[in-house]
Amino acid sequence: MEKLSGFVAERFWLQLVLSVLCASAVIMLISPGESPAAVLLRVAVSSVGGVIVLAGVRRRERRAVGGSTANVLSLDRKLRTGEVPTEPGERRAMRDLVEQRLHRTRHRVTATVFLVLLCASVVVMTAVTSGLRGAVGITLFLVIFVGWLIGNGSVQDRRLRRMRDALGTSGTQREPGLSDER
Repeated sequence: MEKLSGFVAERFWLQLVLSVLCASAVIMLISPGESPAAVLLRVAVSSVGGVIVLAGVRRRERRAVGGSTANVLSLDRKLRTGEVPTEPGERRAMRDLVEQRLHRTRHRVTATVFLVLLCASVVVMTAVTSGLRGAVGITLFLVIFVGWLIGNGSVQDRRLRRMRDALGTSGTQREPGLSDER
């Protein structure tokens, strides 16, 4: 499974194709009357903004760790397993990656509350405008999806904070030589 995950992580285009196909399959399950080609086209077009954001995130992470996708994947694997890098250059790259990801997720709780409210409104609107099958389907999907997002986000946040602590960095770093006494 690790090899498959690494293979997919190295290929951005494959991640995009799999995401569009999975989203299309979910939409076709919820709304079975639409043609697969129309659903696929609609999902692909509506994914353009997400693709641009993800490409920017990948570029910034590559820049933070020193250039290549292989470096990012190596550090990401170490982050998932909790392995603290020993080489000074790799420690610096891991520190930069961890700080960048923690900074990017600083509004995680607010965004999660907004997402839950947004999903609840989608469920209500689906219940009002669609039949029982659509309302039950979208409710089940959103409960599983939001639950997975909250659980996975908490795990990732804990990993990042543990790695930051293991690397010896805190949110506010002091200059060397300064003491607490005044």
